[in-house]
Amino acid sequence: MKTELLELLRCPKTGQRLLLENGNSDASEIESGWLVSTDGRERYPVLRGIPRFVPQSNYADNFGMQWNHFRQTQLDSHSGHPISTERFWLATGWKPEQLKDQWVLDAGCGAGRFAEVALLAGAKVVALDYSSAVDACHVNLKHHANLHLVQGDIYALPFAPETFQFVYSLGVLQHTPDVAKAFASLPPMVQRGGGLCADFYWNRFRTMMHAKYLFRPFTKRMSQSKLFSLLERWVPSLLAFSQILGRLPLIGLALKRVVPVADYTGKYPLSEKQLREWALLDTFDMLAPTYDNPQSVSTVRKFFEEARLVNIEIAHCGHLVGRGCKLNGLSNAD
Repeated sequence: MKTELLELLRCPKTGQRLLLENGNSDASEIESGWLVSTDGRERYPVLRGIPRFVPQSNYADNFGMQWNHFRQTQLDSHSGHPISTERFWLATGWKPEQLKDQWVLDAGCGAGRFAEVALLAGAKVVALDYSSAVDACHVNLKHHANLHLVQGDIYALPFAPETFQFVYSLGVLQHTPDVAKAFASLPPMVQRGGGLCADFYWNRFRTMMHAKYLFRPFTKRMSQSKLFSLLERWVPSLLAFSQILGRLPLIGLALKRVVPVADYTGKYPLSEKQLREWALLDTFDMLAPTYDNPQSVSTVRKFFEEARLVNIEIAHCGHLVGRGCKLNGLSNAD
């Protein structure tokens, strides 16, 4: 944890500033210690250089497991392809020069696939995750001087209001217990004149007919290790079958949806080894999460309108994407 992060942090329960206790406040990096509210009533540990504001075990444990296992899989620096880069800029609509030297919040960073993109644009990135994925992100991106990691709860973000010029949450909100509440926590973090982008699974007939929704009632209740072992055995065969179906003219793409496997053949320029690795990662990601809550276009627009954001755009960029800006001169108290 870098000492400059202390200026941004607030107690998620009281909103008070946090003081460092039993840590080396003179060092540029704080490996351990306690963050204590100014009234002394709330305490949060700094472990392995990361401030921790959540219980060690929580509903996002499966994400911690998958991102620590597939720590580098979806990083462009590892795959050799700009897959995460292209998704980030297409979804947000921002330009790299806009992010340079700006404070940016990655709400639900996972192993850091999108944080890496923002960091390379010159942003000062605060990467937050509810799960132990923050540890994978730390290993992946610790060489970036502008990276700041926090393990925290999206429902109780541990930051001062209007801290960030840009806030994004990609691939995250549909996996929270209450999507509307999770989204509502983000606009207060955006500075006046700043931008917000979030994406969601799309609640439409095509999405809901995906084979994963037939299996999820069972798989989400399985132990993570048992489900993962099962998928390790079956994903290669399921992927091969999906690839065969995909080669059928006219109906191939539709038929692939009945196979419960993530198949990126023809979509991303991955090698066969990478296709199998991505298939195992994202099939586990489909079947393991406790929550999977797709949203409609009208609901996403309502989220942004109720937050009094402007220049609202709703688009389909792989996922259902919403983006908007906070008016200059407008705060959440206005």
